[in-house]
Amino acid sequence: MNFKELLGLVSQGKATAKSHMKNLIEMAAVDGNFDSVEYDLLKSIAKRNNISESQLNKIKQNPDRVVFDVPKDPTEKFHQLYDLVHMMSIDKDIHAEEQRLSQIFAVKFGYNREYIKELIETIQGNIENGQSHVEAMKRAARLIA
Repeated sequence: MNFKELLGLVSQGKATAKSHMKNLIEMAAVDGNFDSVEYDLLKSIAKRNNISESQLNKIKQNPDRVVFDVPKDPTEKFHQLYDLVHMMSIDKDIHAEEQRLSQIFAVKFGYNREYIKELIETIQGNIENGQSHVEAMKRAARLIA
């Protein structure tokens, strides 16, 4: 891999991370109540994705400047859906709009429509039981193939 290709991967990764932050912000806000527990989760996921709090605030203030970007890597795609479901359920009060939005994201990520509801429920169960992205992905393997 040459230097230009490597820079392209880094740039694509940063764009995907920013898109992910925008999606998480949308999920947190869709129920009309973006509370501190959701913001703390958002900051934690941003840090994991090398997005500073300053960048996060810029994304939050100007979401239209961030283009939706589906990760190409299947593992990263699943991790993003896991994070979105985590954001939906972190406040223990799941609204119909959050449920609908999680299903929309799953479709956009290319998951089979037939299994999306079960996939989201499986991820929710794994989150409730304190299981990581990796453990949840193993349990959901048949639904994401």
